[in-house]
Amino acid sequence: MISDPATWLYPTPSGLYCEPGDFYIDPSRPVERAIVTHGHADHARPGSTSVMATQQTLDIMQVRYGARAGEELQAIGYGEGITINGVDVGMAPAGHILGAAQIILDWKGYRAVVSGDYKRAADPTCAGFEVVRCDLFITEATFGLPVFVHENAAAEAARLVASLAGSPHRTHLLGVYGLGKCQRMISLVRAAGYDRPIYLHGALTGLCDYYISQGVELGDLLPVADADPETLSGQLVLCPPSAIADRWSRRMSNPLTAFASGWMRVKARARQRGAELPLIVSDHADWPELLQTISDVDAGEIWVTHGREDALLHQISAMGLRGRALALVGFEDEGE
Repeated sequence: MISDPATWLYPTPSGLYCEPGDFYIDPSRPVERAIVTHGHADHARPGSTSVMATQQTLDIMQVRYGARAGEELQAIGYGEGITINGVDVGMAPAGHILGAAQIILDWKGYRAVVSGDYKRAADPTCAGFEVVRCDLFITEATFGLPVFVHENAAAEAARLVASLAGSPHRTHLLGVYGLGKCQRMISLVRAAGYDRPIYLHGALTGLCDYYISQGVELGDLLPVADADPETLSGQLVLCPPSAIADRWSRRMSNPLTAFASGWMRVKARARQRGAELPLIVSDHADWPELLQTISDVDAGEIWVTHGREDALLHQISAMGLRGRALALVGFEDEGE
């Protein structure tokens, strides 16, 4: 078995490269052959020749990029596999968003797992994270600091529903990332008993339609553009975070501004956003989940792709494991 995975799997200016397979995982620029973990724009970029991902990720890329998603698209389902130049490639659910996958690489008796972005919390809008034991686990660290302990998402959604009931004359304007967070928050407020129509900014409708086509129940959704300000009084309106500070939001009468993000744990970030109702709901693993996952996968070596690497690497060392920061460029926090 190979003793040093860095001899065949390593970062390059184009992204994480598997040399024997001759492919990149979540490349930062167009390449000949890409394997994509999920559909967020910082992981799934347009322009590559051959793109391999789950069918849902490929669909999402086509919704967002059209023909630029890739010249040749190949779907791999969870639990399925393919061999590329002697490297066995498989997919396992990452629990991040719809279609998100961990990439499993087996070569010469050595198993590496590239997590992409992931979370361990339950989410009815996507398949849950699956633990894959391996020799090398490559993890994100978006919330790789002990201060980041996410709240229970269902309880946060219940706070939003209670606020709607308690402030019946104020439009509740909720800033959400368009892919994943939007649909999860809708699902959560539905589960909390909110059965009234939910109004959507135009930028959110296409991906909500796709989630519905995949069997995700979101209830009655209406375009906010068709509603007058009086109709929106006391209603729930979802929009991209950037729209809240835009002229678009001024049509709302006395809005109550809310944001759903793991960053709402940081009070200064919530104040900066002007969040009257900060909701700590994230689609990334928090500190306890990162440590639990590292323990669960039972890998002797852990690489960190992006995020708050230093604290996590210190903890990895304290756990008696080898750690390395890859410092891959181009990965953002996506309004998380």
